[in-house]
Amino acid sequence: MSLAEENQTITDKPNNQPHLQSHPSSPPPQQPLVKMVLAELRTQRRIALPLVAMNLAWFAKTTITTAFLGRLRELNLAAGALGLSFANVTGLSVLNGLCGAMEPICGQAHGAKNIKLLHKTLVMTTLLLLMVTIPISFLWFNLDKILILLGQQQEIAIVAKSYVTYLLPNLVVTSLLCPLRAYLSSQCITLPTMFCSAISLAFHVPVNMLLSKAMGLRGVAMAVWITDLVVVVLLATYVWILECSKRNGSRWKEGGWWDQSIMDWIVLLKLCGSCCLNTCLEWWCYEILVLLAGHLSNAKQSLGVLAIVLNFDYLLFSVMLSLGTCVSTRVSNELGANQPVQAYRSACVSMAVAIITGTIGSLVMVAARGTWGAVFSHEAGILKGVKKIMLLMAFVEVFNFPLNICGGIVRGTARPWLGMYASLCGFYFIALPLDLVFAFKLQQGLAGLFVGLLIGVVTCLILLLAFIARINWVDEAAKAQKLVCAQVQEVPRHDVNHVNEEDQV
Repeated sequence: MSLAEENQTITDKPNNQPHLQSHPSSPPPQQPLVKMVLAELRTQRRIALPLVAMNLAWFAKTTITTAFLGRLRELNLAAGALGLSFANVTGLSVLNGLCGAMEPICGQAHGAKNIKLLHKTLVMTTLLLLMVTIPISFLWFNLDKILILLGQQQEIAIVAKSYVTYLLPNLVVTSLLCPLRAYLSSQCITLPTMFCSAISLAFHVPVNMLLSKAMGLRGVAMAVWITDLVVVVLLATYVWILECSKRNGSRWKEGGWWDQSIMDWIVLLKLCGSCCLNTCLEWWCYEILVLLAGHLSNAKQSLGVLAIVLNFDYLLFSVMLSLGTCVSTRVSNELGANQPVQAYRSACVSMAVAIITGTIGSLVMVAARGTWGAVFSHEAGILKGVKKIMLLMAFVEVFNFPLNICGGIVRGTARPWLGMYASLCGFYFIALPLDLVFAFKLQQGLAGLFVGLLIGVVTCLILLLAFIARINWVDEAAKAQKLVCAQVQEVPRHDVNHVNEEDQV
């Protein structure tokens, strides 16, 4: 039976929900709140810490790539950085966003022990990403024409096209890598990904040294996808061993790999579209911020300050991204296992962790603002600007951490479009118009851009918190059973009452 036959719609009407009868026996004794919170923290720690290490390795690879571009001529550095930014915006952000649909489907399937749905989702998502690489490739092949139309110098545009042309295989590699990582993380398996990323990072420097010396800019581009290919081979081998292991019951024989229907694809595509837009809208907003900084009166200094500040933000973003993936995994697993109370607790604990880590990250940024700029530049104007902007960015981080956690919660409930609506309203209807007012109309420059960004992030957070506050966790658990084609289990009435009365964290 296909996924769609069991799941007529993700948002069924209340009269289609399973009838929840009162439990005939007395409620079981409740565990102490502190004990439950500590148990949840231990579970999330096992998922999140390897993800943090993996994401830090990914950002470190980007930094290494930029460093090797800097060893080439100024033209290659400018064109390579421009090409890399274009590749991230039009390619990698899209592929990562589309792959986000695996989090709710595979997470809930793992919680419901539905191995066949895990298998088919992995295959379907991989095929989808590979198909999407075709139009993206055509876009990359015309990069020089696009950049010239946007006002870039012809010489820079031609070299940038050369860079992304040799980066093209990375689209295929990413189309294989993203589903493998999501497949494992949705099952709370993150250590193998961390170790594979560390191995890839260790190879990245010598491969860059060899290829950049032999091929220059083209070699630096090739080093990106060659080291990512190492991760793909290692993770694919691990998944094959995992599926064939007798300890796991030889899950490979469970099948489901090619058991897809048209309606299965429709369900997947609906989630993919929302996840992709949610990721891209936030990603593109920061790129637009860079473009706006280039139009300020002191554009050269502003771009330098912005690049330095965002490099520190990338370090904190690796933690945010990991926490968001962690809560998405926990919520989807518990909903798939028909445990609405535990899903609610996981969301609350994750939100508390986000507030604490956001505050810590903000304080670290404030403490580092006097020394971070000197790592990249010794110009007095840039150092002064970094100190000022990092103080503003520190306020943004306080709200950015909970915002990413909220995004993970709505993905875990298979409703990523809520995050998409919040991003569209906060970033594009609020932040960007305010950026134009503060930075250009009121002549506040780069500081004005970050004030507008702060207001937009706060707006996004308020909207998502309002959406999450209205979630009926019992209904979400019932919908999860339909999403994963699992039989809905009876939920005791006392558990339903405890969600809103006794289990608030």
